[in-house]
Amino acid sequence: MPLITPRTLKGFRDHLPESMLQREQLIDTARCVYQSYGFSPIDTPALEYEEILLGKGSEETDKQVYCFEDHGGRRVGLRFDLTVPLARFSAQHIGELGTPLKRYQIAPVWRGENTQKGRYREFVQCDFDTIGTKSIIADIEIALVIHDLFIALGCESFKIHINNRKILTGLLSSLGIEDQTVTMLRCLDKLSKVSREKVAEEMLATEGIKKEEVASLLALTEITGTSEEVLKETQSLVTGNAVFSAGINELTQLVHGLAAAGVPDSRVHLDLSIARGLDYYTGSIFETFLDALPEIGSVCSGGRYDHLAETYTKTELPGVGASLGLDRLLAAMQEIGALEGTPIAADILIVYFDPERSDDYLQLARQLRLSGLRVEMYVEPKKIGQQLKYANRRGHRLAVIAGSEELEQGVCQIKDLHTGVAEQVSLQGGYDTLVRALKQKLAD
Repeated sequence: MPLITPRTLKGFRDHLPESMLQREQLIDTARCVYQSYGFSPIDTPALEYEEILLGKGSEETDKQVYCFEDHGGRRVGLRFDLTVPLARFSAQHIGELGTPLKRYQIAPVWRGENTQKGRYREFVQCDFDTIGTKSIIADIEIALVIHDLFIALGCESFKIHINNRKILTGLLSSLGIEDQTVTMLRCLDKLSKVSREKVAEEMLATEGIKKEEVASLLALTEITGTSEEVLKETQSLVTGNAVFSAGINELTQLVHGLAAAGVPDSRVHLDLSIARGLDYYTGSIFETFLDALPEIGSVCSGGRYDHLAETYTKTELPGVGASLGLDRLLAAMQEIGALEGTPIAADILIVYFDPERSDDYLQLARQLRLSGLRVEMYVEPKKIGQQLKYANRRGHRLAVIAGSEELEQGVCQIKDLHTGVAEQVSLQGGYDTLVRALKQKLAD
């Protein structure tokens, strides 16, 4: 049989141990922050019925969904995000779970889109959402989670860009072009990627859209200043439109709530140009940018979606949430040097000398693990130089070394693999002395 060339599909990739350890560190941090706010984990299938997924995000995302017919002749698709499956999940299980439902989910999603730096066709999203309430407190809390998440990740310099879809839709309604809301907002969402002129050109290509209407919409996106100044100037643009006024009111409450909770003004930016490309957003919207690398795009985005579950149930299930883009954030943190050191799976390597004493080594490793230490035992009785070379390559900090004679004498050595200094420790009467010595060295 001829050899098959090992290769991965475009937009997909393997993750080597170092990369996976970094990813898992970020995931563990996100999980801790989410749980600190009372969010509980759920999971949903990678495959959904095609009708569950299509027509919920946008025409563009519909084209990116991996759809096919399974062996049973059913039309199915790989989830393109975790929010649409959440809406289906909520409609299906809300009776037993109750509201508000606060959930998080960390899982891969798939989109058949063009690949670029930090963007792949398979990627992990770290979502957190609250379902079953329209309270502005839930919106404020989502922004607070985003803030605390980036602090916990060690990213001190970032900005959460916030807006409200009702401001945009209210303005379009006041201009008499509410029937083109979806098209206009999709154009607007491209402002961060292409020039103002190109966005204006695309808007004008839409049937029934006039230059003055485009100018009014783009003028809104160019309002700058402090949060108070932006809100005041924006409020004066439209009168007598209930949707627009509701958007201003919600955005004002959101800004006030973040300030009351102690979020610095420097980390909050009212940005009336963001629209979020997915059609299901209805109110507050969020995008988060790293100050050192804004060109990589938003690394944590989301917003309020009050009608998404209506496709699956007559029960009103408004929601709000956001998603950390794990892969894009990792790419950004690697580029700006924000990842500290190389994570390791185990701190300690037990050197394996004598196959006749394998039971002693296995018992030693077991006892150290039971004491809360992360320990790897080398699996073959090779020369000590080879084993220590392996330990250095793997990033172990310490090696526990004991040959047959040392085991007979009830002693071993702890070798610091960074300094090369070794210290003899007694094994007489058990492993307590060794455990204390190892923990002390790891703490130094």
